[in-house]
Amino acid sequence: MLIRISLIVALVAALAVGILNFVMVKEKIDMLVTERNDWHGKYDATYAELTTTKQTLAKTETDLKQTQETLATTTTERDKAVADAAAQTKRANELNDKLTKTTTERNEAQQELAAFKATGWTPERILRADKDIKDTQEALFVANEEKKILERNLRKITAELAKYTDPEYIGPLLPATLKGKILVADPKWDFVVLDVGEDQGALADGELLVSRNGKLVAKVRIQSVQKDRCIANVIPSWKLGEVMEGDLAIPARPAS
Repeated sequence: MLIRISLIVALVAALAVGILNFVMVKEKIDMLVTERNDWHGKYDATYAELTTTKQTLAKTETDLKQTQETLATTTTERDKAVADAAAQTKRANELNDKLTKTTTERNEAQQELAAFKATGWTPERILRADKDIKDTQEALFVANEEKKILERNLRKITAELAKYTDPEYIGPLLPATLKGKILVADPKWDFVVLDVGEDQGALADGELLVSRNGKLVAKVRIQSVQKDRCIANVIPSWKLGEVMEGDLAIPARPAS
């Protein structure tokens, strides 16, 4: 009997322990299930947030790429606009300078026109005066040329007269400005051709000193004279060297 009671007590104790363990385990299971559900909810929320973030990031990258392309286009257009603006500014400055210059020239022209009108001269009168001036200049030119011819003839006649009336005559005076150059030299016959003639004041029997590099070479006497040429003979007593083409000649007895 005691054994049965002991068994019953043992069974009851075991049952009580089992019930107690079941209750405690159930509480832990319920707590784990609750924690699992809570973590599962957090995971779902986090995954959803991650998916949304990825989508937002992809859209942001697309927008960024488009923004960069737009920025590059905008920068190019800005640079072109700046260059166009600089060109327009330069052109505007040039036009402004031209306008200022044109305005100044116009004002000066108006002042000159006003001064011209104040003189009382008409265009017809000016044209007549211009023609009269040209005619006078032409007549003056002709008169000067005639004067030169008369002066040359007078020098020739004076030289010829002195040759026969002056016992000490040694040749005519030549213009101090007369400067010639030897064009042809003949050492065999001792004559030369010079590039000066009547137009430059050369006269027959006139004497010239011939030099080379600043040194006297010879003295020549003019034999015949043409318009812009003359022929002269080398004076033997004044021959210090051979006369050559290119030598310079000046009057031996220049007129004062």
